[in-house]
Amino acid sequence: MIEHAEDIQSLRDTDHMADAMNDSSTNCVRVLILADDPLARAGLAALLGSAPTIAVTGQSGSDVDIAALLAAFQPDAVVWDLGWSPDSQVAVLSRFVEEHTTPVVALLATPSLAGAVRAVGVRGLLPRSASGAHMAAALSAVVQGLLVFDETLLPAPLSTDIELVEPLSSRELEVLRHLAEGLSNKEIARTLGISENTIKFHVNAILGKLGAQSRTEAVVRATRAGLLLL
Repeated sequence: MIEHAEDIQSLRDTDHMADAMNDSSTNCVRVLILADDPLARAGLAALLGSAPTIAVTGQSGSDVDIAALLAAFQPDAVVWDLGWSPDSQVAVLSRFVEEHTTPVVALLATPSLAGAVRAVGVRGLLPRSASGAHMAAALSAVVQGLLVFDETLLPAPLSTDIELVEPLSSRELEVLRHLAEGLSNKEIARTLGISENTIKFHVNAILGKLGAQSRTEAVVRATRAGLLLL
């Protein structure tokens, strides 16, 4: 049960949280902090706790029943610190995005895995060094359905013209546009009214035709080829 997870710290009983949650005139974004490093969790709670637009409802490590966390804290968004070894977190993050609709702003120490993190469908990606104000603005934006990716974590522009191995079909272009919006396979399948397996097939075809190794690279190459306007 969630109450037995030692890593979970509810902030509901503080005066600050009580005011934010009980005052109907506030429009605070309710945020759950996920970070395996307790010091990182405490630092994020302090940074976001001072933001007038944010209400931190809880914090936890990622190795717990996340569905129970969401049910208990009912956040509008999640800020997920991927730590110094983000490769070990990508699979967990991917499962979260596939299974839950709560938008995620991920924090990354270096840009090396930025493409992989974006590809799983996070709504925001910021450096771990981002300020509290920057994080608060990103969280508010993703709750409104926007995508927020820090320019320091974006792929470098390609230096050569893009030549398609084969033209994309109309359905593949449709899927590509949803990839550019950061939607997961499950979300695209739901939007288009087709199976998730079919979406996976289309995504693989898109990657092959664009000569891309990831969803993010596919979006970048498609933009350079004039297939997308971002």
